[in-house]
Amino acid sequence: MSGRHSAAARFPLQGGEVTVGGIPLSLLTARVGGTPFYAYDRALLGARVEELRATLPSPIGLHYAIKANPMPALVCFMAGLVDGLDVASGTELSVALDAGVDPRQISFAGPAKSERELAQAVASGVLVNVESEREVRLLGTLSQGLGRAARVAVRLNPDYELKSSGMKMGGGPKQFGIDVERVPGILEQIGRLGLGFEGFHIYSGSQNLRAEAICEAQSKALELAVGLAAHAPAPVRSVNLGGGFGIPYFAGEKPLDLATIGAHLHGIVARAATALPEAELVIELGRFLVGEAGVYVARVVDRKISRGEVFLITDGGLHHHLAASGNFGQVIRKNYPVEVGTRGPEEPREVASVVGPLCTPLDLLADRMELAAAVPGDLIVVYQSGAYGRTASPASFLSHPAVAEILV
Repeated sequence: MSGRHSAAARFPLQGGEVTVGGIPLSLLTARVGGTPFYAYDRALLGARVEELRATLPSPIGLHYAIKANPMPALVCFMAGLVDGLDVASGTELSVALDAGVDPRQISFAGPAKSERELAQAVASGVLVNVESEREVRLLGTLSQGLGRAARVAVRLNPDYELKSSGMKMGGGPKQFGIDVERVPGILEQIGRLGLGFEGFHIYSGSQNLRAEAICEAQSKALELAVGLAAHAPAPVRSVNLGGGFGIPYFAGEKPLDLATIGAHLHGIVARAATALPEAELVIELGRFLVGEAGVYVARVVDRKISRGEVFLITDGGLHHHLAASGNFGQVIRKNYPVEVGTRGPEEPREVASVVGPLCTPLDLLADRMELAAAVPGDLIVVYQSGAYGRTASPASFLSHPAVAEILV
């Protein structure tokens, strides 16, 4: 196969080089100060949000899940585009607050919130998605001590799964959320403790490319919220329908049919307007917002031929980009879209593997891919790298230098 991968279309060529934010790769590398690095494109981030705004019903709130990419500059940029931020740790909460977001538009989820993190959340006035009876009890004590009622939503562990999702986070026994059959008792406890109940959070799974599966999960999520509203100590004012929107990484995968989801959500909005008239509906997205707007760049430091196979050895690898190595959730390893970013399409091509500097055979960024013939000094680009990159990788493994990040 020759030619550019479809993911590369977002990063056009200039003078035979990949560009990011209109800047040729070699010039961008000099601007960063060297390799390896991640680069994220503001224009692509904005375009994705505009695409969603044009497709989803206007009453749907759009939240960015910081865990996908918590780079502070990127979070600040996204904060100006979306309706709210979702965090999963006290550190992410600090990043969200530093971005200047209204605390009332920040929600905090996670199955093991510490007492310190819960105190941060109460003091800041953000919405806590409670995931256990322990959290409810602690929030009751903290609310009394701080003199303000914690704002809470109940994260549900539903009795269904998001079919075809890359990672299932609901249905069956799970560490996430509260089993739906236990929720009425939790709601009673929330009312008794005087906590500020606001609604429900239902996140069933992630990285799903089947619009029909997402639509089905959204309908079930809303019906769960409607059924549980009768047990709530106050009117439901917020229902987070989760996300799960996937992006295509591998050959043969097709982009998510966003139009089908948008049309379905119009029906969800109409149903909610009748059944939960005071509730705002929220979609929580991370990977879908940022994943396709980023690249990972490493430099070839050696070219090695071993028993007839070509290995391009780079200064970056799984310690910076675990997902691209195939060790972050893949059952069968597949190649991310990869290119030699300093060689144009007219260059001779060959089959080569791109490997990193680590002393493990797992350090593999491209396994026997057709690439432009490269030499030391060339730059390798890994596309679809805007989400779950630097912070989802074992940066300290073998103590190599840290990776840089830039927003352009």
